[in-house]
Amino acid sequence: MSVINFSLAIPLGVIEPAGEFQSQEAAAQMGRALESAGAAACYVTDHPAPVAAWLHVHGHDATDPFTSLSFVAAATTSLRLHTNVVVLPYRNPFITAKAAAILQVFSGGRLILGVGAGYQQGEFEALGVDYAKRDVMTDEALETIRLAWSGGPVIKQGRYFKAAGNEPRPVPRPRPTLWIGGGSDRAVQRAAKWGDGWSPFFTAPTLSPNNRALAIQSIEQLAEKIRALTSLRTKMGKSGPFDVCIGPRVPIKTMDRPEAERYIEAVGRLAQMGVNWITADLPHPNRAGYLEAVHWFGEEVVKRI
Repeated sequence: MSVINFSLAIPLGVIEPAGEFQSQEAAAQMGRALESAGAAACYVTDHPAPVAAWLHVHGHDATDPFTSLSFVAAATTSLRLHTNVVVLPYRNPFITAKAAAILQVFSGGRLILGVGAGYQQGEFEALGVDYAKRDVMTDEALETIRLAWSGGPVIKQGRYFKAAGNEPRPVPRPRPTLWIGGGSDRAVQRAAKWGDGWSPFFTAPTLSPNNRALAIQSIEQLAEKIRALTSLRTKMGKSGPFDVCIGPRVPIKTMDRPEAERYIEAVGRLAQMGVNWITADLPHPNRAGYLEAVHWFGEEVVKRI
């Protein structure tokens, strides 16, 4: 099997019971446990104002990704910090570029900025963002963020902004790793053009209908899209390293050897297609249970890959 890196969900978004997951102590303890277990990264997601009907049926709470990951960064030394994903149209691209640059600089270059166009219309409306313009705003943001990280004054006329010689600093060196999320053809094209990697996700019964439409439906479809992405990059003259990150369709439910074997087999199938990063969401009934799951994953999965 080729080299596989794991990005594990860190449940900083779980709000109950109070303090169990959302405290400085919890962020530090969980981050250090992930690092000790051999995880290459931890990830959080992005929902500043989720629709209540979604939140209580299909969804989950979420922290601000840049703020919460900064607490993890302060307690760790090598664990990478993965946003999975920041919804680009929710923020002015210069705000996103600045937050990412600061986290990159203060963490010593450990940020993986996973980004996407978003899908929850009610959340767009709450934030005052035109849902119908999300794709063009995402493309525009990707170009602008790259410019903001390049150093020097930025001249860019956007749909909702105008930069006429503005200069964002500090300039992150190296710049954050940029992964493009989503399984649509447009996401594949964005990943080829702007990304250092692509991070789609498989469909699941718990996904909302809108999100399900953006998901990968099968292993065969994933392989087809990876081939298309590789072809696009070749046509663009890009031949450098490129990451593909996705979680297996088999969720981890129990912590025993048969479960680990099943999971490792699924990871192996993905690796054969060119996947080199794996996301996983471990059981987290409480903090102690999560820490136990992280230790189990390190011993039974990471060390055996």
